[in-house]
Amino acid sequence: MISKKPRIFVPENLEINWENLEPLFLELRDRPINSVEELERWLKDKSELEAALEEDFAWRYIRMTCDTANEELLKSFQYFATEIEPKIAPIANDLNKKLIENPFSKNLDKDKYYVFIRGVKKALQLFREENIPLLTEIQVKQQTYHSITGAMSVTLDGKEYTLEQASVFLKDPQRSVRQKAWEAITARRLQDKDKLDDLFNELLKLRHKVALNAGFENFRDYMFQALGRFDYSPHDCYKFHAAIEREIVPILHKQADKRRIALGLPQLKPWDMDVDISGKPALKPFNSGQDLIEKSIRCFKELNPYIGERLEIMKENGLFDVESRKGKAPGGYNYPLAETGAPFIFMNSANTFRDLTTMVHEGGHAVHTFISADLELNDFKHLPSEVAELASMSMELISMDKWEVFFDNEEDLKRAKRDQLRDVLKTLPWVAVVDQFQHWIYTNPEHTTEQRKTAWKEIIEPFGNNFTDWRGYEEALENLWQKQLHIFEVPFYYIEYGIAQLGAIAVWKNYKTNPEVALEQYLAALKLGYTKTIKEIYKTAGIEFNFSSEYVHKLAKFIKAELEKIDQ
Repeated sequence: MISKKPRIFVPENLEINWENLEPLFLELRDRPINSVEELERWLKDKSELEAALEEDFAWRYIRMTCDTANEELLKSFQYFATEIEPKIAPIANDLNKKLIENPFSKNLDKDKYYVFIRGVKKALQLFREENIPLLTEIQVKQQTYHSITGAMSVTLDGKEYTLEQASVFLKDPQRSVRQKAWEAITARRLQDKDKLDDLFNELLKLRHKVALNAGFENFRDYMFQALGRFDYSPHDCYKFHAAIEREIVPILHKQADKRRIALGLPQLKPWDMDVDISGKPALKPFNSGQDLIEKSIRCFKELNPYIGERLEIMKENGLFDVESRKGKAPGGYNYPLAETGAPFIFMNSANTFRDLTTMVHEGGHAVHTFISADLELNDFKHLPSEVAELASMSMELISMDKWEVFFDNEEDLKRAKRDQLRDVLKTLPWVAVVDQFQHWIYTNPEHTTEQRKTAWKEIIEPFGNNFTDWRGYEEALENLWQKQLHIFEVPFYYIEYGIAQLGAIAVWKNYKTNPEVALEQYLAALKLGYTKTIKEIYKTAGIEFNFSSEYVHKLAKFIKAELEKIDQ
């Protein structure tokens, strides 16, 4: 069993409310600091308080997403968001000022604190008192997306399913079954399209106002700074989009054509993209959520005992909620528990192959949480997404080496690996589309709902429209973006998946050459947390931080070669 680290500054069992927190923040604000040693002690105490607050907030979020219909859990989350965070924001800014203005800050170890201090200075530049109520309103409003989508279900042949459960039928060899399921899922999503459009329009206005208050022309430019994107620019993102269109889309068009021929169809429709073209039933790598957890532990243990033991610790401590059910928020996540040093994995398993890849993805995040848990300051563990997603996406590919745990049939194992590599390629255009769409949204903040639909269709078209024929289902295509929760809840958090996917392919390429060295480099990179720049962390992992067309071409060529080996 695991437990929280002993507290030194924050009282044990402190009830989290502002009355109890304010004296702690004021003590930090007013404490004299007369040496480097005293400054480092102050940083540790501040870190301890932040970790306590982050873990409290984490559990409020986890419990709310596990049961979106529970009003008390929603109120608990909203209390923190509306009554605690807005009061912390101004005094946290004062603490940042105190750190930077303290004369001893110049004597801190530059190698150790460089990335952290750089982030503090950026936060000071972006802080505006008038944005506190706006950011609070945004955070509360974003959760409406969970409430709307978590309530969605469909009835097929007299039985009610969540959308995740119903998606299993999209793998059925019988085309009429797939079409019926896809149309039911799509119709249910479209029932709430106006609600989601209205919600997004409100979020758009609030986000744009935040950007203007902070002195930016648009929310895109504000978010590049707020997300700490020191290593690349919007222009680099456009280059990434172009590289994916040039290097990856043609490969996927060829694969789609092979799929169409194998299925004997005149054209592929949206419900034809998940079925196995061999005509065999969908892969079933596990039988239940518990079975998925057990097999994932075995898979990770065979890769590396330390990795497997992390998931075992989570199981023993009840840190999983993996089954899909009505009222549960959609999607999946790994939520770090800052004080405990372990994470919670949330997902919506419907006993599909995709659930396996979700688990090993979130498992990669979980290992990252554990291996960086002992870093000295809480801020050292605040990972940029380009690094966090490298951990998870690399694990998807590395773990394939041990997938016989899930598949005792050699042909099924080959099918699983083939599907995974195809999904790797499919991820890249979707990332490019979602990212480019967000660039358009926030640099055109006065757009109408209809203009947004038009822009979405124009952006997705050169990336293959998901490589299907949408005739007769144009409304579904123009609202397809609404299923991407990142657009609603974590704006501009998506290009990271593309950058990290390229990095993960490179990690796996190294692993295929020398498994021991590649795994050692991977874990060494994860252990750094965010104490080095992104480029330095990627270098530690034995790869480049690079998304040029030439690099994309090289990695795509490698994936194609690996697919050909599987097909031999």
